[in-house]
Amino acid sequence: MSKGNRLLLIFGVIVLTGVMTIGTVAYNIYQSGFWHGPDVKFGDQHLKTSVSLIELHKLRYGQYPKSLRDLKFIGDWDPIALQSVQYWVNDEQSRYCVEVVRGWVGKPQLHIPDEFWQGTGYDPSLCVINP
Repeated sequence: MSKGNRLLLIFGVIVLTGVMTIGTVAYNIYQSGFWHGPDVKFGDQHLKTSVSLIELHKLRYGQYPKSLRDLKFIGDWDPIALQSVQYWVNDEQSRYCVEVVRGWVGKPQLHIPDEFWQGTGYDPSLCVINP
């Protein structure tokens, strides 16, 4: 085996070892579930931002939006929240359901007190109808 081929083989083994090490570390980090805390934080913020925009739309226009794309005057960061939720509205556009589908990485388990929804058009029965 020539010197050039030996160097190429050594370089290949080093690169392969590095890739395998990085892959193993990344897999272990993923398996640890470290993102569950950030999922809840981001999910909570996404929900509150979305509800605020939905309720503001109702205040301005007298009914809830047919779609989240109908919301006006959103900020530069609001699309991040709006893309992280699912939204359903009844035919009369008088009640709605909104559910977080993505926090930071995955779907968070949020525990929202009933008091949060007081005075809103939130209707959890719409969530059941539209899983």
